[in-house]
Amino acid sequence: MNIERAQTINSSGTSMNVLIVESRPELSSVWKNHLERQQMNVICAATQDAAITHIADHPVDIIIMDLILKEGSALAISDYANFRQPNARVIFVTNTSFFSDGSIFSHCSNASALVPAATTPEDLAAMVEHYGSSR
Repeated sequence: MNIERAQTINSSGTSMNVLIVESRPELSSVWKNHLERQQMNVICAATQDAAITHIADHPVDIIIMDLILKEGSALAISDYANFRQPNARVIFVTNTSFFSDGSIFSHCSNASALVPAATTPEDLAAMVEHYGSSR
């Protein structure tokens, strides 16, 4: 049986480009594998420096980013992305109650969502498709 996969595209008609910024490789790998099954182009970065280098040189539609990184600042990455690629949207992921009051949306104009780290890959993929395809 041959199953055809739907390709997730952005508003310009190309495959969606997703950057995952996550310090825990086991978690970023789970997200990456799921998004790639949706035919998205996915790159993972574990640090602020790696994320900024990627954003400077490659188009990004959506950034999935852990709010608390081992190396660097998620807010600095969000700010840089807003400057270099103003159409890129950020989905913040966290396992803390920090910013649970919704203030992240006041601090980061490119923030689209703040979700728990335990969010299923399926739900995360649906958010990526929703926020990325309309950009």
